Amino acid sequence: MGLTIVGLGITLSTLAAILWSIARPSQRLWPPSRYTALTPLLIWIPTFVLFGALVALGVLGWGELPIPQWFRFGAGVPLIVIGNIVVWSAVAGFGIHKTGGAVGTLQTGGFYRFSRNPQYVADIAMVLGWMVLTAAPLAMLVGLAAIIVLAVAPFSEEPWLRSQYGSGFDKYAAQVRRYL
Repeated sequence: MGLTIVGLGITLSTLAAILWSIARPSQRLWPPSRYTALTPLLIWIPTFVLFGALVALGVLGWGELPIPQWFRFGAGVPLIVIGNIVVWSAVAGFGIHKTGGAVGTLQTGGFYRFSRNPQYVADIAMVLGWMVLTAAPLAMLVGLAAIIVLAVAPFSEEPWLRSQYGSGFDKYAAQVRRYL
């Protein structure tokens, strides 16, 4: 139960910060107004704790739901593998600091040619893949909450991107879809 509370606590607090940022862009929390030495800790520690809780919940509840193994492995594993390839390729091209909210140049190449948010899409694929693979009810609960956060996050980022990159972002947004 503790892992579920930790996972839901991280997702709900992150969702609250994102919704705050959408409602009050001048006081936004995401992306951060200033990127400092603390920023990576505030972003990556909760992220890795959430993913760790998801992994643990999946292992502890492995196979509790009646999902056929052929589907679990046939859909879950490819989603996890493809999601990891996309997200880590995007991070490598984008940079770990920019992934965490630091200002840089507008990224439009690589996977960003197909989606304005390939890292979020890939994270969603990984979480969904893990939910399917494990067939664990609590991993599904926390995973669904994480997917909601990942799907909503671009709405707090896009006004910031527009303010940072102006017409360059507008032109890019007109040509490339938000997700897929």
